[in-house]
Amino acid sequence: MEHTDEQILALLSRDGRMSFTELGRKVGLSTSATQQRVRRLEQRGIITGYRAVIDAAKVGRPLTAFIEIQPLSISTADDAPEYFERLPQITSCYSVAGNASYLCLAQVGSAEELDELLNRIRRELSVRTVTTIVLRTAFRHRPLVDEIPGPQQHTNPDG
Repeated sequence: MEHTDEQILALLSRDGRMSFTELGRKVGLSTSATQQRVRRLEQRGIITGYRAVIDAAKVGRPLTAFIEIQPLSISTADDAPEYFERLPQITSCYSVAGNASYLCLAQVGSAEELDELLNRIRRELSVRTVTTIVLRTAFRHRPLVDEIPGPQQHTNPDG
């Protein structure tokens, strides 16, 4: 991947609403050249979408929890991903290796709502759950591509 494309990805991952003009100014390209590069990154499937980041607490879901899903029996049918897609409290679900089969991220309004969700999952999927409640978030949504200095920004330590 070219250096300019990496710069574009780094900038857009921090601000997906940045205009092509501003983006081009920061990477040293014209607006149309920048737009073409972004479109190519989208066509190649490197940029897969743009979305708003929502403050969960301000929409009534201040409690974040990670839920490990552990099967009670290996013979149990594995329809968990489809099941979790139907639960609005589950915002992400990952198939994992280890003791758990899945690790889910839940956003709920209260400890009581989390308890109801866990009971429902255990009852309807016949699984065991291990839950970790998030007290504070150190960081999240860290960009996959970090800002990369341009060639003119490199320094020579030998002077």
